[in-house]
Amino acid sequence: MYEERSFGAVLRGLRQRGRLTMEELAEASGVSVRAIGDMERGRSRVPQRRTVVALAEGLGLTDDEREALLTTARAARPTRAGEVAGAVVPPRLVGDFTGRAPELALLRDAAERSRVGGAVPVWVVSGLPGCGKTTLALKAAADLAEEFPDGCFVVDLHGVDGPVDTGEALLKLLRALGVSDRRLAQEDSHGRAGLLRALLGDRRCMVVLDNARDEGQVRELLPAGGRSLVLVTSRRPLSGLEDVGRLVLCELAQDEAVDLLRRILGTERADAEPEAVARVAELCGRLPLALRVAGNWLTVRSGWSVDHLVRRLVGEERRLGALAAGDVRVEAAFELSYRQLTGQAAQMLRLLSLVPGPDMTTAYGAALTSSGVFEAEDVMEELAEAGLLQAAFTGRYQLHDLLRLFARTRLTREEEPGDREAAERRLRTWLLETAAVAGRWYKTGYGAPPSSWQGLVPLENAEQARAWLRSEAPAWLAALRGAARHGEHTLVVETADAMEWYYPLSLYWGHWPEVFRLASEAAAALDDPRMQAVHLNHYSWALSTCEHRYRDAIERADEALECARRAQDVPQQAWALVYAVYPHRQLGETQKGFDKARAAADLFEAAAEHEGWIETIGLYGGTLRDFGRAEEALTQHERIIAFLDAPDCPVSGHAADSYRAAAMEALGRDYAALERWREAAEHYRAAVDQAHRIGIPHREAEALLHWGEALIELGETEEARFRLRQAVAFGDAAYGDHLKSAQELLESLPAE
Repeated sequence: MYEERSFGAVLRGLRQRGRLTMEELAEASGVSVRAIGDMERGRSRVPQRRTVVALAEGLGLTDDEREALLTTARAARPTRAGEVAGAVVPPRLVGDFTGRAPELALLRDAAERSRVGGAVPVWVVSGLPGCGKTTLALKAAADLAEEFPDGCFVVDLHGVDGPVDTGEALLKLLRALGVSDRRLAQEDSHGRAGLLRALLGDRRCMVVLDNARDEGQVRELLPAGGRSLVLVTSRRPLSGLEDVGRLVLCELAQDEAVDLLRRILGTERADAEPEAVARVAELCGRLPLALRVAGNWLTVRSGWSVDHLVRRLVGEERRLGALAAGDVRVEAAFELSYRQLTGQAAQMLRLLSLVPGPDMTTAYGAALTSSGVFEAEDVMEELAEAGLLQAAFTGRYQLHDLLRLFARTRLTREEEPGDREAAERRLRTWLLETAAVAGRWYKTGYGAPPSSWQGLVPLENAEQARAWLRSEAPAWLAALRGAARHGEHTLVVETADAMEWYYPLSLYWGHWPEVFRLASEAAAALDDPRMQAVHLNHYSWALSTCEHRYRDAIERADEALECARRAQDVPQQAWALVYAVYPHRQLGETQKGFDKARAAADLFEAAAEHEGWIETIGLYGGTLRDFGRAEEALTQHERIIAFLDAPDCPVSGHAADSYRAAAMEALGRDYAALERWREAAEHYRAAVDQAHRIGIPHREAEALLHWGEALIELGETEEARFRLRQAVAFGDAAYGDHLKSAQELLESLPAE
């Protein structure tokens, strides 16, 4: 009936036949005046069926006339079905789409802002293989279809498996937008690109350019502005494209990953084994592709329990092989990107699987490949561009768990065993040598690294050293374990020895007992009784301070004493006595602690070991206070301050600062024991200032607690409340018992 005329012309004729203005038709149909005008002028030629039905009702058409109008609309609507690499209808959406709420909200906002033009018309959705880029884009296209009356189109560019030529994709899009072959024949490639930009700029369409290989493949397919929205998905971030929005996908959150599995399996089956379902999510690295494969395994094999799949996946060497269902294989998704890498980048990916920590810097790549940092950065950026390495945050990269397994498999297949071992050794040596240099910033007699040291990371001051030791702690601890396992005893001992003054700054790291156990075992393997005594002493300290294993700490100190006697090392004999004092006091064995402290003081004084003498006098004063002899304790602690204040004091730097903080707090306790609360408060304040200045949080929190106690005794309740809140704010950085005491004191104070 209307087939020979455009939909816009037919609509205009029907409106005029009914003697209706656009405003009157808008009121009768519920379709906006602007939309009607766009349709009639050919700017919006693809109304949805429900819109056509509303217009037919507003026009008062008969049933036959309405069907004829619908037929005209269908004929005018661009074809949405086509072959691979053409403009196609989005594939059947997965009904159990899960998560990605913030990402979908962002794309919805982009669509709403594009309605009025001026918004960013192109968004690049990038991320590692299998993270759900295509699924997200198609979900967004389906959700937002009503927002784009001129059509939604999908072009699969096959970027990683036989990329589609840009010109071919351009032709298919133009045909889908209704451009005739005659018109296309009149234009060259530049003209066609300009025509597409004009059409997308003039109309309101959504285009998904899926699986783009690089910037060059899509650049001519993008609009410069207008009211259309283009989503480009790619494993690469396509950083060469300008004026585009960017959305980087990673793995799902744990609760979203579990929810996806629950939707695939069904709630009844998932609820029967909730812990196993959560474990499957973890073993799949929360990667959507892997989760779907795992869920499909269980759906097809209904006789399997979820725990049975966990047992199949838990072995790293076969996990990737197990994550395959039919023609969908997680490993194959990785392989496509891997094959496109340069040889240098492929080797870097294989070697990065050796990094023991959760993330890494470019220095790791440089250490593994014996290259410079900037050279390694270029190669690692290639991996990031390929979607195989994730930029975690400033200066750091992450390798997804499943990609790590993939890279490790390729490492085994493609690298000679000797080459792999050499790379592991280079990384291990670099981590431990750097840790030693960083730790020595705090060790008496060292400080800054020697001028001959050429490191891959800057360690120009103590703050940089401390930051590196903290951020890379998982990696250098793993390297220490590896060195112990490989019999590199000297490297283990030297690394632990460098931590002598650093480890009190990070008590709550939790691994110091292991560090010094490994070091004492390495010293024993080297048959070095003096070094064994040193690390058994540190081990004793770590056991008592970090784990409160007081009896074990005394036993290690006794072992250290025997080793020091064999080595005829008087200072280490004294240290062995010192490290037993605190655990004896904690066990209520005050007399034993007192006797050992006095004996240690005599040994240190005879050996002119100044740091040990200071430590011991502090402990000796503490035991005097335990016996109720606070005046004598006060005298001992004042001796320490006088010694540190002397112009020719042989102890300086971080050690002197730490001893001063401890002595000021000890004096506060002495004055408190004498009920001289004002003087106690002043010394606690000084201890807080000193501990804060040198960055010892547990000591600062402890001094704040005792300062609060003194202020309560002085009747200064509000000031006490403030100091106790400061102590509580330290959280896990404070000793647990101090934290508990501060909280209880706060709760005991009268309400504000």
